[in-house]
Amino acid sequence: MNSFQLAMRVLRVDRRTRTSAILTAVGVAVATSLVILLASLPGATQARAQRAIWQDIHSYYSESDQPQRAAPLLMAANKDYSGDREITRVDIAQTGTSPMLSLPPGIPRLPAPGEAIVSPALGKLIQSTPQAQLGDRFGKLVDSLGPDSLLYPEQLVAVVGHTPESMPTSAMAADGFPVKEAKPDPLLALLAWVGVIVLLVPSLVLVASSARLTAARRELRMAALRLAGATPGQVTKIVAAETALSASVGALLGILVAPALQGLSTFVPWGGGTWLASDFSLSIGSTIAIAVAIPLLVVFAGVLGIRRVLKTPLFAASAHARKPLHWWRLLAVPVAGAFFLFAVSQDNASLPMVMLGLFLLVGSAAIVGPWVTSAVGGTFVRIWRKPASLLAGRRLRDDPKSAYRATAGVVLAVFTGSMALTLLPSFESMAGGGRTFKDNVLYAESDAAHAGQAVEQTNASLARNGITDKAIAVGEVYLATGETGTRSQTLNRAFVMTCEDATKLLRVNIGGSCAQGPAIYSRQKIDPAVYRVTSEYDKAGTALDPKAPVQLFPNGDEDTSSTIVLDPALLPAGVEPKYVNVVVPTTPANAEVVRTALVGAAPGQEVGSRGLHLIGQQQELGDLRRVTVIGLIAAGVLAGCSAAVATAGSVMDRRRTFGALIAAGTPVRVLARALRMEAALPAMVATIGAGVVGIGVGMGLYSMVEKDAVVLSPWLLAPVVLGIGVALLGASVSTPALKRVQSEPLADE
Repeated sequence: MNSFQLAMRVLRVDRRTRTSAILTAVGVAVATSLVILLASLPGATQARAQRAIWQDIHSYYSESDQPQRAAPLLMAANKDYSGDREITRVDIAQTGTSPMLSLPPGIPRLPAPGEAIVSPALGKLIQSTPQAQLGDRFGKLVDSLGPDSLLYPEQLVAVVGHTPESMPTSAMAADGFPVKEAKPDPLLALLAWVGVIVLLVPSLVLVASSARLTAARRELRMAALRLAGATPGQVTKIVAAETALSASVGALLGILVAPALQGLSTFVPWGGGTWLASDFSLSIGSTIAIAVAIPLLVVFAGVLGIRRVLKTPLFAASAHARKPLHWWRLLAVPVAGAFFLFAVSQDNASLPMVMLGLFLLVGSAAIVGPWVTSAVGGTFVRIWRKPASLLAGRRLRDDPKSAYRATAGVVLAVFTGSMALTLLPSFESMAGGGRTFKDNVLYAESDAAHAGQAVEQTNASLARNGITDKAIAVGEVYLATGETGTRSQTLNRAFVMTCEDATKLLRVNIGGSCAQGPAIYSRQKIDPAVYRVTSEYDKAGTALDPKAPVQLFPNGDEDTSSTIVLDPALLPAGVEPKYVNVVVPTTPANAEVVRTALVGAAPGQEVGSRGLHLIGQQQELGDLRRVTVIGLIAAGVLAGCSAAVATAGSVMDRRRTFGALIAAGTPVRVLARALRMEAALPAMVATIGAGVVGIGVGMGLYSMVEKDAVVLSPWLLAPVVLGIGVALLGASVSTPALKRVQSEPLADE
């Protein structure tokens, strides 16, 4: 009888081994499907970006010094909005120099001047919205974009046709649509790698806990075979066959479940929308590699677990006491932490190095955890006051590796939660900023040649719609000191506008500081005699009137501290602002009509506002919160399952001991309390340590993005508290397991 046949025979005749094999297969299936999903995320973002690469103006080729050289296309792409919904707008003009252009998939044709081709979702939105609020921005709708041209199915996209003369000077000359390969989303790729580490390990812990359901019985069975003359190689083959059988079934099941998991993932929004089912695809080679690697890890762990049988079968058969753990295990976390710190502190931090450091930190918990468990058990053995405390302490001290398994998944879930709750508030603290204009002010960038016409057209459109607010042109210049083009040069941006307009349009406390005549307004004292005014940073400029009055205004928002307002009357002769903003204040009732008027007057230019800038930031933060919550729920569920299975396995491993204690009169409630203490005592200590390490890792990852200090909130305590609760909840299966032991004859053991 070969090893596989022997493994099948054991599965047929031993119900507990069969249960363990089923749970192991389920654990492997969970691990395999999760890794396949997470491994396909970078490719999914790349597939998305590839469809929409034509929408990205930076993907087009152009001569940097000739933005409107002779080329078949003039392109301008920007963001538009309807309420808080983002619209991707691509303005295009055909020059007629090349009649044959290869169009991207999903674009039926190019629109003529005055025409537009829109996505189906935008077409429906235009039909359901008053024309003055949305439809007038695009002209005549002549066709719709196909799904192959959209970033996500519900994306709002418009391709608007223009004449070459009406395109802005900033429009890019393009020889054709881009054909280069898009890149994956770096943020989601990073999160996918983090997810592989923090979710794969709890999955493997669940697998290990399932395998331990019959660990004691398997160890005795293998020890008997060794004592009967089986060689170490034969015993190893038998264990490998038993483990490989369930792990292989689990891997195949994981491959079958993965498409369903990927299908569910298509409904999770990212970057503004959901996904196409075809986005989540992984190469056959990668799928096979995952399906082989995870069972191999499980088989390796199973073989590693019987090394005592291979070396000393007599001691294993007689349940000889295990050797105490060495103190050097405590060095695992500092060493792994030092490597992680080194990886994140490099100027150009390597993602594989950072992920390796994170993996080492996660893996170090398996080394330190049993030592901590043994130390906690020894403490309670010395200070016990009740039988349950003594029983729990002896178990933790005598077999810390097995006892720690019930806590391992919880520790990793707490680590993940603490890391996430360190990063999220810190990222939220980065929100804000934006232009100096007020939240309700819309602006479109223009230039001196087109700004006057844009103001006239905007005001005419506003008047037709009964809006009394007027558009004004706000120029921007530099107040310069020092020698041009040298390190001594300093530049301060200034808005060219009156104090009355600044009071109405800017986020500065300038209202009570307005002077009777022209003046310069600043939060800090400046000397006009030392400044020159220039429209471009690399030009010398013209001296500012040294007698120009300066008015100081009170402090406001920190990001507006450098704001300077220069009255147009003080602008030196010959200086004309090169960059001009066409600016209009709005109300909630007329904001969309004003936006439509600005879009029509400034084709190819983005109409923005600080309020929409903040909406975009909140969307990104919402994406992070969403994937974090999903990841934490998954980690918590896996941790709870592994804790429950480990507790049940602990009872089954010690059926003979518990049966004898129950037969001797020990109440089941005392034994159940001891099992709950076995779960709670190491969990209390280990989760606190995991929380501290998670905060440290979060600080390290945040330092790769921002050098400011992280934001620490009281919510950081939540993962520790919840972790202990999950451990106790998992341990609650001890009472039913003990009652089952009580109902079975002790002679069965």
